[in-house]
Amino acid sequence: MNVNVAPASTTPAKTEHFDVLIVGAGISGIGGAYHLQQQCPDKSYVILEMQDTFGGTWWTHKYPGIRSDSDLHTFGYRFKPWTTAPIASADEIRKYMGEVIDENAIGPHIRYHHKVLRAEWSEAAKTWTLDVRKTETGEMVRFVGNFLWMCQGYYHHETGYTPDWPGMADFKGEIVHPQTWPENFDYTGKRVVVIGSGATAATLIPAMAPKVGHLTMLQRSPTFFRTGRNAIPLAEELRALQVDEHWIHEIVRRKILYEQAVFTRRAEEEPEKVKQELLAGVKHYLGNDFDIDKHFTPKYRPWQQRIAFIPEGDLFAGVRDGKAEVVTDHIERFTEKGILLKSGRELEADVIVTATGFNLSVLGDIEFVIDGRQLDFADTVTYRGMMFTGMPNMVWVFGYFRASWTLRADLVGDFVCRLLKHMEAKGKKSVVPALRPEDHNMQILPWIDETNFNPGYLMRGMHLLPKRGDKPDWAHTQDYWNEKDEFPKINLDDAAFVYH
Repeated sequence: MNVNVAPASTTPAKTEHFDVLIVGAGISGIGGAYHLQQQCPDKSYVILEMQDTFGGTWWTHKYPGIRSDSDLHTFGYRFKPWTTAPIASADEIRKYMGEVIDENAIGPHIRYHHKVLRAEWSEAAKTWTLDVRKTETGEMVRFVGNFLWMCQGYYHHETGYTPDWPGMADFKGEIVHPQTWPENFDYTGKRVVVIGSGATAATLIPAMAPKVGHLTMLQRSPTFFRTGRNAIPLAEELRALQVDEHWIHEIVRRKILYEQAVFTRRAEEEPEKVKQELLAGVKHYLGNDFDIDKHFTPKYRPWQQRIAFIPEGDLFAGVRDGKAEVVTDHIERFTEKGILLKSGRELEADVIVTATGFNLSVLGDIEFVIDGRQLDFADTVTYRGMMFTGMPNMVWVFGYFRASWTLRADLVGDFVCRLLKHMEAKGKKSVVPALRPEDHNMQILPWIDETNFNPGYLMRGMHLLPKRGDKPDWAHTQDYWNEKDEFPKINLDDAAFVYH
């Protein structure tokens, strides 16, 4: 799609100017602000956040037990040590982020209740103009900057994904999506069915199980999980030796990343062996009599979808103790009493929780306009999963699936700062990725190879995402262990970067 569009009809009452415009005050936006302050202290910036505080995912989601599904030694920033248990609650993560904001005076740069509606690039002025609505008052304001840093994440914060099952209107109980969990929702003594078996369900179920009358995890197909202590023995030992926390943070991060690299490689090279190891962890909690094959043995190989870590095996403890059961079946329809399954069984419920995933949001569903022409993001080709052909002076943070999101946010932060300094040294105001002569016969493919990684939210929204090429420069490789070495060596004078 490449059509002329009229300027926004509502004229903002106020315009502010900054060197860098950051969209989103979640883990990526706060990290980006830190790197910008440290590496480009002469650059002015603002962070625009539509919610009423920082935190992104960790503020949006308020369902019981909300916690990380990856360790905080790597999900935490490389520049600030994480000093407690590696799997952390949302409140603990936000406390950590709040400390980063306070310790680095980032707070005054954040504008809350600011929703970006439209972003327009002017090649003549070499600027981005953002039309923004203040969500509390409806007032329109405008921000103008030279560089746009998109840190808003990849899903709709307002609503989660719920399939439209037949008969949902017939159900007499309550249907709740974890992303819009009601405040002070009381499920004490109730019969609860949680649809889904991903990281959200695995968090919800052990948190809810002690209070419910009965809880059922209903899944269409099983998911892989990893189990273990919510502790890093090496970190505990180093603390006992009174080693400085910054040293501990770096050492433990390196150990975890090394082990993750080995695990990821093994999942590809010896998937059956890794599969049996993962299932052995489940069997340790549920015993030999539980039907592991039916309920916890996925059809896909390990790491084709994200693997959630289950601290202390708490999900399985509830199943073992009889507070929760697992049902693997397909939904025929909802009924007045609950859910009728394809097998003919009816699950009666007072509450149905649809832990069924996200709605993909590409670049915040903002209307992007390049010199008067509306941009269809799906028509672009990505440069390393962070820049896009035809989009000048813009970077998007899209993290890793098989490693912590923040690892890539840190790498992208370094890249952006190096790029800004390089442009200044060259006396250039804009840069846009472009296919090189040797790339024009390159095969153009979907954003991600679904045989390699295929979560539902990506498969549902693949048509919205940009394309990739069959060369590493033109793809989001998902390989942190190579990118950590490759990103610092990116040749900013390569023909893939066109400066003006």
